[in-house]
Parts: sequence; C-alpha cells; structure tokens
Amino acid sequence: MISVDRAELAFQLFDVLPTANLAALIRFADYDRTAMDGVLDTAERIAMEHFLPHAAVLDLDEPRFEDGKVVMDERVGAALAVYREAGFFGAGFDRELGGMQMPETLRAATDFMFCMANISTAAYPMLTMGAANLIAAFGTDEQKALFLRPMIEGRFFGTMCLSEPQAGSSLADIATRAEPDGDGGYLLTGSKMWISGGDQEISENIVHMVLARLPGSPAGVKGVSLFIVPKFLVNEDGSPGDRNGVALVGLNHKMGYRGTTNAALNLGEDLPCRGYLVGEPDKGLSYMFQMMNQARIAVGLGATALGAAGYRASLLYARERPQGRLPDNKDPHGAPVPIIEHADVRRMLLAQKAAAEGALALLLYAAFLVDAIRAAPSPEASHDSQLLLDLLTPIAKSWPAEFCLEANSLAIQVLGGYGYTHDYPVERLYRDNRANSIHEGTHGIHGLDLLGRRVMQENGAGVKVLAARVMADVTQAHAVPALTAYAETLAEHLREAVATTGRLAGTVGIDPRLGLANATLYLDMMGHVVIAWMWLRQALAAIRKRGAEDANVDFLQGKLTACRYFFTYELPKARTQRALLDSLDDTTLTVRPEWF
Repeated sequence: MISVDRAELAFQLFDVLPTANLAALIRFADYDRTAMDGVLDTAERIAMEHFLPHAAVLDLDEPRFEDGKVVMDERVGAALAVYREAGFFGAGFDRELGGMQMPETLRAATDFMFCMANISTAAYPMLTMGAANLIAAFGTDEQKALFLRPMIEGRFFGTMCLSEPQAGSSLADIATRAEPDGDGGYLLTGSKMWISGGDQEISENIVHMVLARLPGSPAGVKGVSLFIVPKFLVNEDGSPGDRNGVALVGLNHKMGYRGTTNAALNLGEDLPCRGYLVGEPDKGLSYMFQMMNQARIAVGLGATALGAAGYRASLLYARERPQGRLPDNKDPHGAPVPIIEHADVRRMLLAQKAAAEGALALLLYAAFLVDAIRAAPSPEASHDSQLLLDLLTPIAKSWPAEFCLEANSLAIQVLGGYGYTHDYPVERLYRDNRANSIHEGTHGIHGLDLLGRRVMQENGAGVKVLAARVMADVTQAHAVPALTAYAETLAEHLREAVATTGRLAGTVGIDPRLGLANATLYLDMMGHVVIAWMWLRQALAAIRKRGAEDANVDFLQGKLTACRYFFTYELPKARTQRALLDSLDDTTLTVRPEWF
C-alpha cells in the first residue's frame, strides 16, 4: 500500500524550488535535470524493491540479543549492500573524499523515498552519515583515512553515543571518562544508553562518536570532549583488527523503529576501550552541535516520510473501500460508496496531505539552504542562508515529528478497525513516527533551543531574514487574485509572530524561567506560520504551472485545495497560541510538584 508519488517530488524539487538550477554551480555541474531524474529513479527502485518488502517483517521480528551478538533479518544487510553499491552512503560527500558530491536537496529527496519504504533499515546509513560528517569536519587526516573513507564507502557504519542511563538528554551530566593512555590515545570507561545502531553484524566495523570527560575538565557542558571509538581497532592497512572494549550489554525494545538496533553499551568493562580525540579537548558538544543541523533535518525528513507513507496508504484504501451511503441517500438498498466520498474522510485526507506535503516543502527548502551555503564563495556570501537555516532547523525537526504523527493517527482512523491491525502498515508507521519527537532532542528541548538561543542570535537577525523571505513570497502572491487573501493572512500572522517573539525575547532576558515556560507552544506557533509560508509557495508554483501544456490539472487543484485547508483549518491555531504566549501565563511555573 506504500508507494512514492514522483509527481509530488518533481513538483517540490523543480517547480517550488529551482533545484535544476544547481547544475549551473561548479560544485554541482554534473547534476543537470536528466542526471537528477536518474538518481531519483535509482533511489525509487532500490527503496521499493529492496527496502519496502521486509519492512513489516522486520517490525514483527525485531533484532535479538543472543550470545553477546545481534541477530536480525538478513534482508537488512542485503538491502544496504544494494544501497552501498549504488553509492548512496557517500552521496553528499566531496569527491576528494570518495563521495558523489550530490546536491543536498537531491540527496534529501532520495532519503525521503528510503524512509517512506522502511525507516528502520534507512536509519543505519542516516546514522553513519551523521558520524561521518563529524569526522569530515573536525577529524585529522589520519582519522579521515582510517574511519571516514570506509564510512563513505559503506563498509563501516557509525553511531552517535551521547546519552547515558543516569543523564538522558542532560548532556551536562554525562559521566563517561577518557584517560590518556600514554601513547597519544585514550582509554574510555562508562556506559551509553539508547544508542541507535549501537551494534549489528552487517558492517565490517562500527565507528562510535562518543562524548566523554577528560581528567581535570570543567563540570557541565564545558567539560565534554568527543572521541572516535571503533568496535574493532583498525590496522595500518585499513582492515579491521582486534576487538575494542565496546561491549553490547543488551538491546532496548522500542514501540517503533523496531528493526533498528537500540543498544546499551559498556565501555572498558572486559577489554580496554581505546578512543581517539576529535579536535580539541572540552569542545565535544560544540562540535556535535555544529553538525546537528543535518542530523535534525534528517529526523524531520524521516517523520515527514512516515506521514507521507501513511497518507498514501490511507488514500489508496479510501478510494477502494466501499462503505456507507451519502447523507442525502435514504435508500437502504443503494450501493455503498467508496469512503473517500464521505466529507469527514476527505477532511482527514486533506489534513494528512497538508501536513506531509507542507513538511516536505520545508525539509527540501532547508536542504536547499545547505546547498546554498556549501556552494557560496565565502562565509559572508552565505551569512543570511546560514542564519535562516539555524532558525528553521528546530522547526524542520520538530513540526513534522509532532504533526506528521497526527497525520499518521488520521491514517489509522481512515482505515477504521483495519487500521489497528498488522494487516495494514498504518499502525506500524504511527509507532515508527512516535519516536521522532525524541530523536535528536525532545520536542520541548527544541522549543527551548528555538526561543532561548536561535531567535537571539545576532540580536534577532535570523528572524529578520525569515521575515524578509516570507514577505518576498507574500508580495508575489498578493499580485495573484486567487492568492491575495492568503497573502494578507500570512503577512498578518507573520507580523504578530514577530511581535510575540520580541516580547518573549525581552522577558527571557529578564526572567528566563517565565520567558521560556511555554517555549514548546512558541515552537508550534512558529511552525504553523512557517508551514503556511511553505503552502503559499506551493500555491504560487501551482498557479504558475497551471497554464503549461503538460499540466496535471487535478494535481494542481489538489495543491490549491490543501493550501486552502491549511490556511482555514490549521493556521488559525497559531493565533490562539500567540494569545497565550503574550499573556506570559505562569501556570506551569506556579503549579507545585505535590499538587499532582
């Protein structure tokens, strides 16, 4: 029941965004429209033929911990071997590192298809690329030769080892230690918990990126360093050598992503655990957070893909499932109609479409900003794009994780009783997506990050860039009669959101606890305004394309109707949230723990 809507991807990539124009840049000269379509064809084929077929089986038969090792369905490794042979592990990396130097916008579109098909299997390369990005940015030449190139080739996989049993998301409280070994390396001791991809028997090696403390380092986040800790030590010729002291203690069993191993690891328990310092001491968290934009965008993209997969599955079901009669048909013997004929089913489908396609527009826009930054001749030339990307990243991660999850819930509802069974994929997609509000930081943490840090950067310069970009599209839409009302509505919401941002920022400076008390609501409010912007952009593209000879009128009308739905049903919620934010309500601060 899950299929890729290539018309949707083509519209987002080439009508809403000028992705084809990236070929004019020297960095992306090999990726003209023909080459891009070829990449998308290959990704779709691998996703549908090699990732999708084992998705449901993997969910029911999750990896097991037996005799100290992971046992899992062999089709995971087989699918990733095909993925590796096609070069997708290194798609976004520079050619000098062995990569394909693919535009991030195109690479994100391929990831979207793999995540739609089977997010558990797709998680392994996603995690590997996150770890590889850290080594590429901050590793030494020797570290890149030993670890990065095999990761780009897909022979070594990677993980992020941040959380610990006692610390959870509070990285200031991690306790893992790293002691100099007298030979230029370090010996690590400690425990890591909830490590996605933390162990498996698929790859030749696993490269763990581990946060730990050096002797004498300051307490808190300023005393955390970053280390490369391989599962197997690497010989001088690049081959895996002796086993390192990273011990798999057991597997955690989550409600979703059940095919991705989630490990508890002990470091230095039975064998010495050797690690290699990345960059300078005590800068581990700053390195990690510099590279978190892409990891967070990847989580948001996965959440979007799961929302889109549920929408596609429920849409197909709604078209084929006959049930009930329309309210004005009083004949009990009349033939039942497909449930898509019922207004409430169409409402649920529109809500899913608005969430999934609005989120996809945002995620691809964020990827396009990454391309603009990479291709810029200097940091100064990409300054505004970087500010905007920094500001949008918490929204791009968290809005899909919350509201594409709601879309998955509606997909279950469309299927009725069947939706809750394993016979259809929608209940699995819901469970998979539920984890994305935790991955790469909880929803609440991203609210604090957005309001407490990102809107404050350079005295609110990112908010000014966002407002200027939104208003540029509002100006275009205002000149289109069919979109004038939407343009005016969005401009009004933007003005109010900027004013609320200023009031909250001032409060945060005086009373951080009060100013940040409802930061999660602020994140949701800003997310709704940004997604409305994304829908206005899609509506503009649909109007432009409507006069083309090859225009799919039904497809484009669907875009305009989804835009109407979002502005009518969803965007008004942002005003209610702003009223609460402007009131500086302190209910959550004044309630006492003993009152619960």
